[in-house]
Amino acid sequence: MTPEEKNQVLFIQLISIFQYQAMLHMGKIKHPVTDKIERDLAQAEQAIDMLDMIMEKMKAALSSDETKMLSTVLKELKMNYVDETAKGAPAAAVEHTEAQQ
Repeated sequence: MTPEEKNQVLFIQLISIFQYQAMLHMGKIKHPVTDKIERDLAQAEQAIDMLDMIMEKMKAALSSDETKMLSTVLKELKMNYVDETAKGAPAAAVEHTEAQQ
């Protein structure tokens, strides 16, 4: 494997890590340890923001395929994030807030 090919694989893995984290924190996939759906939209937003930053900082260095992949991932994540924020706070957070009153 050439250094360029290795870097391309590593780049895809990096993007996949942030994509997975965002989906996990949006409650779109089960947490691997607890086997439960958990939502933390602040953490999901941070993962999406990290991908936005990567796109902005590296746009001149990305190949057209890398740009397309990253753009597609960001679009998917942002649409899912909007969907999740429209649902409101998760039940556990609502119960916690009501208990404090």
